[in-house]
Amino acid sequence: MIYFFNLLFPIYLDYSSTTPVDPRVFEKILPFIYYKFGNYSSKSHIFGWSSNYFIENSRKNISNIINCDSREIIFTSGSTESNNICIKGFSLFYKNKGKHLITLNIEHKSIINCFDYLVSEGFDVTYLEVKKNGLINLNQFNNYIKKNSILISISYVNNELGIIQNINFVSNYCKFKKIILHIDSSQAFGKIFIDLKTLKIDIMSLSSHKLYGPKGCGSVYIRRKSNLYFKNIIHGGGQEKNIRSGTISTFCVIGFSESFSILKKIMFFENLKIKNLKNILFFEIIKIESIYINGDFKYRIPHNLNISFNFIEGESLIISIKNIAVSTGSACSSNILESSYVLKSLNKFIPLNGSIRFTFGRFNKITDLYFLLKLLFKSVYRLRLISPFLNVI
Repeated sequence: MIYFFNLLFPIYLDYSSTTPVDPRVFEKILPFIYYKFGNYSSKSHIFGWSSNYFIENSRKNISNIINCDSREIIFTSGSTESNNICIKGFSLFYKNKGKHLITLNIEHKSIINCFDYLVSEGFDVTYLEVKKNGLINLNQFNNYIKKNSILISISYVNNELGIIQNINFVSNYCKFKKIILHIDSSQAFGKIFIDLKTLKIDIMSLSSHKLYGPKGCGSVYIRRKSNLYFKNIIHGGGQEKNIRSGTISTFCVIGFSESFSILKKIMFFENLKIKNLKNILFFEIIKIESIYINGDFKYRIPHNLNISFNFIEGESLIISIKNIAVSTGSACSSNILESSYVLKSLNKFIPLNGSIRFTFGRFNKITDLYFLLKLLFKSVYRLRLISPFLNVI
């Protein structure tokens, strides 16, 4: 990395893929890497007792912040594992009760691929199509419910578009229809206030590295009143109530909990700052001709701005602004050089290959945007001059 006045290169604008560990979180977890390293499951000595004490305190801290019982929190290795447990574990256990499952066609791959697997196991899966702005068509929601529907799985916030689904409506509807609701809140928590006493969700996934915590940690929330059971998809020592076997990473859980505590204190003001940064970028970037804002602009988190640039390949634009870290879509599928399936689901006429996702976070500054805009205007103009798409038109 190099410094240029008060700028740090490369400038990071890909906070939806992962976030840097907050220095306060890093300071908190250091002792648990160095000398408080005991195994949570070791019951015969002080190292194990110590780890057990801090992990259970972390569990209570997280549950207090999202307003639930600490016994409803299960620690995992991240949201992908959490989604697998919630979707596959639940569906396989209750397959004799019903085999119809519902999700959206714009979900993260960790959700889509779980349902694809369950199709191969004989389940009937409905992939709901969303409106052109990415939101669920609530008026037609009832048309897809069947008598044997047992699970609906939806992301609170879409990872590519940043749009916010109406989870309050969906949760009340699922409660009325007695269908279990799973919500992936990996991209939501920290941007949206979540109170599980008022939001009637049955199962929820969370991830640490989206919250300025360490990678390799996440959690599953399971509402006790729902009285749910899960078929084991990982077999081992039976940790975490025999739902997720495997040794818990103590320092990751401590960091996960600390990131929750920090967000509780600063979330409101942090979101205001990030919203201002997004608005500055938006009102400058719309001066470029032939661009499209992907996803609903009103119902979205302030951290995300997904834009399509007509007549330009997204990868070419990223290369031309090489000092800016952005992406063309989800980090979990960014190695696939094809148009985003999420954007294809919105509108086939959008110039899909020229889409860039700008996502902002805690450590961005207004000077980052000024440098980005200077590079962006120059690169778009130069690439359109040599664009084969523009010449065809």
